[in-house]
Amino acid sequence: MAGTAVPLNAAIAIAPRHAVKTKLDSHERKTDNSAVGICVIFNPTARGDKARRFRRQLDAIASECALKPTIAPGDATRLAAAAVAEGFTTIVAAGGDGTVNEVANGIANAPDGLQKTRLGILPLGSVNVLAKELDLPTNLARAWEVIQRGRERRVDLPWMEFARTNGTERRAFVILAGAGLDARAVELVKWGIKKRLGTLAYMVAGWRALNEARTPMTVTCGNTTIESAELVLFGNGRYYGGRLPFFVKARMDDGQFDVCVFTRFQRWRLPAYLWALFQGRLAELKGVHYFQTDSLTLTSGERVPLELDGDAVGHLPAKVSIQPQALRLVVP
Repeated sequence: MAGTAVPLNAAIAIAPRHAVKTKLDSHERKTDNSAVGICVIFNPTARGDKARRFRRQLDAIASECALKPTIAPGDATRLAAAAVAEGFTTIVAAGGDGTVNEVANGIANAPDGLQKTRLGILPLGSVNVLAKELDLPTNLARAWEVIQRGRERRVDLPWMEFARTNGTERRAFVILAGAGLDARAVELVKWGIKKRLGTLAYMVAGWRALNEARTPMTVTCGNTTIESAELVLFGNGRYYGGRLPFFVKARMDDGQFDVCVFTRFQRWRLPAYLWALFQGRLAELKGVHYFQTDSLTLTSGERVPLELDGDAVGHLPAKVSIQPQALRLVVP
């Protein structure tokens, strides 16, 4: 393994001077971590209490891994693919669900990446849905211990092919995705508000999205067609938006993803939706369809946005499929 990750002093040089505060010895950090096999990909300019605590721990873990700081959106995908090529056997996403998504796609798109490499997580994001699904500790020292122990679980990897302004793209999502109202709310979230309010920022954006006109979607799954869908959610695990149990039948290794389709999503029905959600009876409500499948298509007459793992990515039309037990996760 050619441990060519950026050393700590280079990471600090790349980031704004205030972004990474850590003690450096007069000698340069060791950058060949071939005996360890762990690479950590992180955003040196990330804000928030968790990110600050992580930066304070950089010196403690620097001798146990290679550190690769991102310098631009989407950079984690490139760095993960490079880490696979360099021979790292465990690549850790230090961030939220969006960072996990980028790293997972870097691994999945690298030659034999899914066979060679495991994905670990240090949960630093605002919501951390995947970390909650896996019962990962929120304490960073304990989360690092999980990575060092290296217990592995194979889970399914859903894929979505969707439209972009300049063509089409195919990307994996690890824990959740959405189309319509949900994705529009993601588009409306302001970064600064998200860092201050966490999950509440999505609720505020969701309320704004509810007040906008919505384009109906058509969901096609085998011989079944659902018209006039305003919100479509996909789950590879039980949770959405934190610990909201939208996908009560979901398992991450059953070869299927769970789908929740809402036709005519109405503001005045929000209390009924929430009550049914926590009673495990959401699918019993009128206008709600819940099912499991390994493929489907989404179409619409006008532009409808999409999100993967909490990040806006493109728009319809879209095709969703799944790669059974393809992703190797490091779990407690």
